[in-house]
Order: sequence, then structure tokens, then C-alpha cells
Amino acid sequence: MLQVLINGAVLGAVYALIALGLTMVFSIMRVVNFAHGQMYMLGGFVVYYLYGQYEWPFYLALPAAALVLAAIGVAFNRFFFQPVLASATREENSMLMAVGTALLLENLALTLFGEKQRGVPSVVDGAFIFGEVAEGGAILTHPNAFVALLSAVAICGLLAFVQYTRPGRALRAVAQDREAARLQGVNVKATTTLGFAIGAGLAGLAGGLLVTIYGVNAGVGTNISTKAFIMIMVGGAGVTKGAIVGGLMLGFAEAIGYDLLPGSVTYLMIFVAMIVFLIFKPNGLFGKPWG
Repeated sequence: MLQVLINGAVLGAVYALIALGLTMVFSIMRVVNFAHGQMYMLGGFVVYYLYGQYEWPFYLALPAAALVLAAIGVAFNRFFFQPVLASATREENSMLMAVGTALLLENLALTLFGEKQRGVPSVVDGAFIFGEVAEGGAILTHPNAFVALLSAVAICGLLAFVQYTRPGRALRAVAQDREAARLQGVNVKATTTLGFAIGAGLAGLAGGLLVTIYGVNAGVGTNISTKAFIMIMVGGAGVTKGAIVGGLMLGFAEAIGYDLLPGSVTYLMIFVAMIVFLIFKPNGLFGKPWG
């Protein structure tokens, strides 16, 4: 059981980071970024090439992945999402745009990188051993601990940024009431661009972290997007603490399921549990109705 808890905590920390990026975009734009998983995938490839192939130090390759994806997020927001949101009269238009960007990124990745699974050398080696493994103890590898720790630091940094900085307060104001924020002098266009950049950057950061454990391939994005949607729906769409709690819940659910059931059955049970949960709590744990 201790091993399951450790595995769940590691997964949950990274999943929370992924969910926060998707929540950031949704809260300020009311757009579900279906390309979020593909942005995660691109972050993994940036680290794969910079750290794994060109031998950059990991502490430079990881921020580079976040910056590259933040720049892609800015470009996507500027040239795709903002024009559609400004002119669209139906929400379906922005949803179709989000799906289109996901397909664009995935097919570009398949063309450029192929279908092969790629991995990188471990950043750190070794393991923490708790008790006798054969008698209920557990192992926490240093790479897993490293990824969980950096994820937690990134989450805390984001929360502090949103809570205590002027741009962070602007992000919260736009998320709460766009028109009221505009009347108070907030540059809504610049703030939404910043929010999209942060959301995409967090996806790239998560991809750059997890490539050190699981590797990356061009088709992983859809799976990550699906998990991200589960997390924010359970926690409450557009709610920061909901994304964190949803990420932790999914991490522990996966760890417990994989310990007891085959992988395919685990996700079937997770989806069934999510559907039942949303029937009774359609806005998630912390979400509020919006329209």
C-alpha cells in the first residue's frame, strides 16, 4: 500500500501541473484547449532534443521547453483563438478551432518526429528505500522524486504569481469578470495572451519533466488531453484548487487501479466513476455554474 501511495503522489503532482495549464486557459477564455496534450508532447520533444541529443544541461533544457511552448501558445492565441473568439457568434466555432489546432500539432509531430518512442537519460540516479519491499515497504526512485519535487515547486510558484503579482491579479480579474476588469483598466487582450502563454508553458514543463521517466511519442497528446479533461471536470472547470485536487485524485486512482487491475480496466473504471460523479456533482467539487 505504501508503494501505491508513493506512486499516486508522484503521478498526482505532475497531473496537477498539467491540469493547471488547461484550467488557466479555460478560466480566462472559456475555451477548452483540446491541443493541451499536444503541447505537453512538444515540451517532451524539446527536452528530448536539447537534453537527450544535444546534451544541454537539464536545468537549461527544461526552462527552454516551457518558453518554447509559451511562445507557441502566444502564437496560437494571436492567430487562431483571438480572431475566432472576436468574430464567432457560436461557441462551437471556438471548439472546432481548438480541435483543429490539436490535429495540426499532432500531425506536424508525426511528420517531423515519426511514431517512435523517444527517451532521455535519467537526470538523477538512485532510490529511497522505505522498509523491506517484500514486506510492505516501498521504493521511491530519485528520478520520480525529482519530477514530483519540481512539479510541486512549479505549482507553488504559479499560485504565488497569481496571488501576489499585478499580472496575476489581472488574470484573476479577467477570469472572474472580463468586462468589469476592462472597466478597471486591465488590458484584457494582453492578459488573455499571458494566460494562454502560461497554460501552454505549464504543459511544456510537464512534458519536459515526464519525458525523463516515461519518454515521449507523437501520439501521446490525445491521452494527456483526455486525462486533463477528467481532472478539471472532477475538480471544477476553471478553478485552480479544483485542478490540483483533480490531478491528485486521478494520480491516486491510477496508482490504485494499476496495482489491482489491468490498465484498460483501470481507465474504464475511472471513466465510469467520473460519469457517476458528474451526474450528482455536474460542476465538479469546486466549480460553479457558468454561462
